[in-house]
Amino acid sequence: MLNDGLRVLYVEDDELVRRASVQSLQLAGFEVIGHASAESAAKMISADFSGVIVSDIRLPGASGLELLAQCHERAPDVPVILVTGHGDISMAVQAMRDGAYDFIEKPFASERLIETVRRALERRKLVLENLALRRELAGQNTVAPRIIGRSPAIEQVRRLIANIAPTDASVLINGDTGAGKELIARSLHELSPRRDKPFIAVNCGALPEPMFESEMFGYEPGAFTGAAKRRIGKLEHASGGTLFLDEIESMPLALQVKLLRVLQDGVLERLGSNQPIRVNCRVVAAAKGDMAEHVSDGSFRRDLLYRLNVVTIALPPLGERREDIVPLFEHFLLDAAVRYQRPAPILTDRQRASLMQRDWPGNVRELRNAADRFVLGVADDPVMSFADDSVATQPLKERVEQFERAVIAEALEQAGGVVAVAADKLQLGKATLYEKIKRYGLAAKGEGER
Repeated sequence: MLNDGLRVLYVEDDELVRRASVQSLQLAGFEVIGHASAESAAKMISADFSGVIVSDIRLPGASGLELLAQCHERAPDVPVILVTGHGDISMAVQAMRDGAYDFIEKPFASERLIETVRRALERRKLVLENLALRRELAGQNTVAPRIIGRSPAIEQVRRLIANIAPTDASVLINGDTGAGKELIARSLHELSPRRDKPFIAVNCGALPEPMFESEMFGYEPGAFTGAAKRRIGKLEHASGGTLFLDEIESMPLALQVKLLRVLQDGVLERLGSNQPIRVNCRVVAAAKGDMAEHVSDGSFRRDLLYRLNVVTIALPPLGERREDIVPLFEHFLLDAAVRYQRPAPILTDRQRASLMQRDWPGNVRELRNAADRFVLGVADDPVMSFADDSVATQPLKERVEQFERAVIAEALEQAGGVVAVAADKLQLGKATLYEKIKRYGLAAKGEGER
């Protein structure tokens, strides 16, 4: 359940109604504070209020609408849910236009209240995370990269990082392409005593072999044709900090010998020079596939592998830790919303299920790209995509009918097509629901077709 310090202010002057509603919300896992008046609740509202407000419209003293206005003045991002009597519907609709999050009509089922509050709290949580991420990206809150996920595999990775980051032990991170190996390497660096020194990343698979030695070791002027001035190599540049060698299995054999010597002796020589240079860098390497196979086929030195994998961190593919998919995607949504200056959408249960069912062969990198497309409104999956912009130009009646048809279709799907179950879920009479099913051309089952 959504907690995370989020609260619900419930404003209702009828004590029996207030107690019953507060109890229902508390049983659902929410932290709730009841208030008998708008004036009492208003004292708790500030710009950083972590929660939502549920208020009856008609109250002694200030009304729920006045409370809405005060909330918008002090904390415009706080969702306000209004509770209305039968005669207040038009007033509630106007309040929605004025910025209310939603309204609930009396009498209401506790399930309706709980679901509306849950969605509003999700919205508030997302806004607060968005603000925190903006501060972090602006450099106001410099912390180690966040390892997102709740799977046992990721919990083990976090424990390993916390344990070995303060040491100088060499680390080998093993995982598929796009699994997040560089993020692990950066976490090891940021949580180590070397955090104020350089973090230098080298993709061994992207460097052409003729350039490898000069890139890694540097060179003196005149060392070869085109070497006009001295160049500091990656190993020397990383001295005092961390050198991350990605796709280490692609490193040429000749360079493996030289790297091993530097790791053993702590000394290198630039190309074209005989002057030894002392270096002190921590090496974190990353590889995909079985390194033992590379050793067996002679493409990787056994002694270098032993030097690199003092500690091995295994990073499973995303398909093997599906419980991490939605938290990661929601984090990437926030990040994309900040980068593109777009609102961060809230996922529906159906969209979460769609994310969980995909294989994600490109792992975390593919997931991040999908989040970018989702925020930009160009998702390629109909389940994940936004409504077409042309909808905004349709008459209100058509838009309401489209929404109603979609809601009924989803309820029927969840009910296995059984009208009685769907009617109960929608809090509609069966006769009314049958009429709407017929009007919208939807499929349904009868009472005896369960």
